[in-house]
Order: sequence, then C-alpha cells, then structure tokens
Amino acid sequence: MADACCGTDAPTPAPSAAEPAAPPAAVWHVRELQAAAASGVLLLASFLLPGPWGTAAELAALLVGAATFAPGTLRGLLKGRLGVGLLMTIAAVGAVALGEYGEAATLAFLFSIAEGLEGYAVARTQHGLRALLDLVPPTATVRRGGTETEVAAVDLRVGDILLVKPGERIATDGIVSSGRSALDTSVVTGESVPAEVGPGAEVFAGCVNGAVALEITVTATAQDNSLARLVHIVHEAQERKGASQRLAQKFAKPLVPGVLVLAALIAALGSFFGDPGVWIERSLVVLVAAAPCAFALSVPVAVVAAIGAASKAGVLVKGGAAVEALGKVNVVALDKTGTLTRNEPQVIDVVPAAGTDRARVLSVAASLEARSEHPLAAAIIAAVAPQALTPGDDVEAVPGNGLTGTVDGSRARLGKPGFIEPGALSADVLRLQDVGATVVLVEHERTLLGAIAVRDEIRPEAAEAIEALHGQGIRVVMLTGDNARTAAAIGAVAGIDDVRAELLPQDKAHIVTGLQTQGPVAMVGDGINDAPALATAGAGIAMGAMGSDVAIEAADIALMGEDLRRLPDAIAHTRAARRVFTQNLLMSGGILVALVPLAATGVLGLAAVVASHELAEVLVIGNGIRAGRKKHLPVHPTLRTAHARIPTQSRVAAQPLSTGKVLLPLAGGPFQPGTSSAGQGCGDSCGCCS
Repeated sequence: MADACCGTDAPTPAPSAAEPAAPPAAVWHVRELQAAAASGVLLLASFLLPGPWGTAAELAALLVGAATFAPGTLRGLLKGRLGVGLLMTIAAVGAVALGEYGEAATLAFLFSIAEGLEGYAVARTQHGLRALLDLVPPTATVRRGGTETEVAAVDLRVGDILLVKPGERIATDGIVSSGRSALDTSVVTGESVPAEVGPGAEVFAGCVNGAVALEITVTATAQDNSLARLVHIVHEAQERKGASQRLAQKFAKPLVPGVLVLAALIAALGSFFGDPGVWIERSLVVLVAAAPCAFALSVPVAVVAAIGAASKAGVLVKGGAAVEALGKVNVVALDKTGTLTRNEPQVIDVVPAAGTDRARVLSVAASLEARSEHPLAAAIIAAVAPQALTPGDDVEAVPGNGLTGTVDGSRARLGKPGFIEPGALSADVLRLQDVGATVVLVEHERTLLGAIAVRDEIRPEAAEAIEALHGQGIRVVMLTGDNARTAAAIGAVAGIDDVRAELLPQDKAHIVTGLQTQGPVAMVGDGINDAPALATAGAGIAMGAMGSDVAIEAADIALMGEDLRRLPDAIAHTRAARRVFTQNLLMSGGILVALVPLAATGVLGLAAVVASHELAEVLVIGNGIRAGRKKHLPVHPTLRTAHARIPTQSRVAAQPLSTGKVLLPLAGGPFQPGTSSAGQGCGDSCGCCS
C-alpha cells in the first residue's frame, strides 16, 4: 500500500459479476494491523526486558512491522518503481546500522499502523460499490423448451424467459413480457417510490419484484447487465484524476528521488564539515520526514469515499475530476423536457371551431399522427379509441411546422400556429400557450377544425429542487427549444427567472459557453439530445440515466433516477468532498514542509519524525473517510401523489373523449397521467419536444 499511495501500482481490476463482495473486515482482522499490534507489544516489551533480551525484542518488533511494507517495496524496486516504502526501508536499515534499534522498530510499528488503516479505509469505501453485485441473486428460474429450470445467474442467456416471483430480485436486465407489478428500484436509482411496470417495460438487475409474478425476456447477461456496467464504469471513473489529485501525485512522484538526493547531500556535506555519525543519522531522519504518503493520499481516499457514497444514493460521479467540477459549480443550466418536465406529453384541452365537435378534431389529428414519430403524436393518438383510428394517406412532414396528408379522401394539415392560421381561435391559442401548453391546429378540406393543447407536466419536485439550488447560491437558467410562452409558464412554476427559449441544440452549447464567463457551469439534460451542451459545460449531468450507456458515457455525472432533488444533493455532496480533500492537502503539505527542515537541523529525532509523519497519515485517512458520509444525500419523501400543475383559469369544462376518458380542463382537478410516453425528442426545429 505504501507504493500504491503514490500512484506507482497498476490499477486494481474492476470487480466482476462473478466476484463475491466480501464485507470490509473488522479493524482487528486486517493483517497489517495485526502485525502492527504484535510489533507494538514487542516494542513495549523491549523497554521492560534487560540487556540483550531488550535488543532482541526491538529487532523482533522491527521485523514484524517491516513485514507489512518491506517485501512490497523490494518487489517494486526490482521493477524500477520508487515509492514511499523505499524511504522507510532505507531509513530503518540505516537506523539499524547506527545501532538505533528502538527507533527503527518504532518507525516500522507506526508505518505498519498507517498501512493497515489505509488498506482498511480503501476497502471500506469501495465495499458499497462492490456490494451492488450482491444484489443479483445467485440463481434464477427460466423457462426453456416449455420447462421451468433453475439456473445460475451467470448462465442466463439473452432471449431467456425469466420467471420472477413476488418478493424476488431480478437477476438481470430485461423486458417484461407478461404481468404487471410494482418494482422496488431504490437500490439502483436511490428513489424510494416503487415503479409500476407492465408488458413492454424495461426492468433492471437487482430490483425487487412486488406482489405479482412477472415473466421477463432477458436482454443482457449477468456479466453485462446494468449493475455490472455501473460497477465497471465507476471503477474506471475512480482512476480519473481531478486537478487536486494530479497536484498531489505530481508532487509525490519526483519527491522520492529528490529526497534520496537531498539525504545523500546532507550526509556527504555534513560528514565533510562535521561529525559523520551525526549527519548520516540526520540524513536518515530526513528520508522519513519527507515521505509524501500522507500528501499523496489526501485526495484519493476522499474521492473514493465520496464516489462510493454517491453511487449508493443513485448519483454516478465519474472520478475526481467530476467531483471537483461539480463541487465548484455556481451556475446550473437545465434542459426543460425530461429534466424539469416528465417528457410525457398529454392532451389537456381540445378547442373546436364553430360547427365542429371535439371528436372530429381529434380523429383527423390522430389520422395524420398515426404514421408520425413526433413526440406529440403518442399523446394525440392516446386520446382516440384504437378502433376509431384510421391512418391517413400520403402523410408528409413539413420540417419545423407540422404534417400534411389525406384523410377520408381530402387534404388535411396539422401544425403549429403560423403554419396554420388560428383565425377565430387566436385568443384560445394564446391562452393555452400562456399556461405552458404546446398548441397544434388541425385543418381539413381547407377549413380550420380546431386546436389541440398538449402539455408535458412539470415534475412535482422541480420547484423544491430549484429552491434548494438557489439556497446554495447557484444561479439557474432554463434552456429549451419550445416557444417562449410555454417556456415562460414552465419557468414561472419552477421558480426560474432566466428562461432561454426557441433554441436549437447548437444554441444551447453557445449559451453554456457564454455562461462560463460568470463561473463554472453544470448542464443538466437527457445525455443524448443535449450532448453538445453537456460536453461544453464544466460538469455535464444526465437525468434518469439508468440503463442508458449513451447517457452515462455522455456525462460527467449521471442521476440514475428521475428525482430532480438529487441535483442539489449531488452538488452539496461534492462541495463537502472538496472541502475534505482541500483540508487534507493543506494539513499534509504543511506537516511535510515543517518536518524536513526540523529533521535536517537535528531539532527532531527519528522517533519524533516517524510519529509526526505517521500521525499525519492517520489524520488524512480519517478525515478522507468523512467524504463518504451521506449527510447531503437524504432519502426524500415521495411527491408522486401530488403532481405539480400549471394553474390557470379555463372556460372549458371536462368533456368525455371518444375513448371514454375525461379530458381535463386546465383548472380541473389534479392532472391524471396518460397511458403512453412520447419518448425522446426527434430533433425537429419546431421546438415542440425540446
């Protein structure tokens, strides 16, 4: 571990799905600490035993303590690696050569304690990540060839039919083929609200099934499911270095040979001008005093602890650089769709023109949208009974405007105001846009039939999350491709004053660049459509990234669930982690700077330097572990039962749709979610889905 602390060892391989996640050992079970205890007992005994027996106890204490670091040091030296352990080994050998057996034993005893505590700290902070793999059950029930068989989870194949009973964990990722149930996803996403799933829904490894049995078609093996990928990505991310971590390692690596040269000069020049015995001893003390292990450990221990705690709370932070970037943020740019809103547009109102009924407006619109992949299409189609839906003919998209086609043998159009003139419905269009709805007009046989209002409801926790960001002194900006009226309405409910609307993806990236003149910027988006802005920001954050490799790879931080309150939580957590490793750097650097001249001038002897230096390591490790506290990552109470709404006054009473559902007016009761999701935006320049 002594060499590892200075970054000289090869990265530890990522744990695999087949590797059990052993719990962190108790302190008294750590081999290095057992050796340290034995060394300490022998060292204490040396003070009580007379003459040769005391010397023998000192040498025994030295051998037992040195066994924790000397063998690894020698192996590293044969491979050309110079580490802190080398300084300690040379100092111990030199002390023995000078007959200072007690001080050599003290050095080995204290350094073995630091080695043991370091190993325990790293194992403890990484355990939470490895424990994710234990969420996968060892066996699973599958149906193969019409027969139900219990197989090892690692033997599952893509295409298998996985049978999951109530209360069981899902062994790997898949698609529900039969059954409807509620899944406890808290261990994966950090959200406490069970997720309703049914046929066609994507489910992930480790989630706990509710009260109804499910049949799931396997889409990933145990070695490649969402949990295995998460562990692998986080493990790789931990190898990424932040600026402070790079500073520590840049300082530590050249320090080892530099200290060896300095010690040689002190011994040579001191021996030339003074007593060789005194100056050689001082050079050995300098070797110990300048060991940079505490300095090199300042950031890595804190980063590993912070990342491990965040991952268990559903926040994937990709390394020290991401911790630093997010911890420094003072401006947050939020995409609207899928971030502030649910990305599930619903028809909330239909305003027919004079002489036309709602059913006809919806019927013509759905006929045009039946062959469209536009995000608003699913909302309009869901408002029409399936048996009443007849796809139109010759339907063509007019980019940025709408659709044209033939319905019942006559030309029809659907599109935004401007593409189709609203005429007598102008006031209604403005009213609907003012409350955050996207309005499309429907025309048939060159006659305006009416207007359909579709709205993507704001997340119920959005206002609370924005308020928390403001409380942290963070400026919030909303970026969207939607029209200015809709954007302003969403921004008003969320509590965002700075709203930028009618933007293309490249416009968002330019705005993020401009915001960076005001300080470090975080961009929050879906990780796909907002890729340019995510890449431009100092910290790119993907929302709802569970199961999406693209989202995870595109961002520096991924919020695995969809609770926006995790955003201010993540920022508070990384700010606390930055404070911890800044404290560590200042403390360890200050101790190092003070010890070297004191050792070189003979003010401090070997025992005092060893004690001071190893105490610094223990303090750095102990303080670094504090970054793993979940103080800023609380479990939030659910808000799913009270959907956030955009209030307004409406003259339209609730009307039954052709499906038998109730079309809610804008000022009606609580918004009822529909049965379909519009999915991702199409990238069209109309701005309806951005």
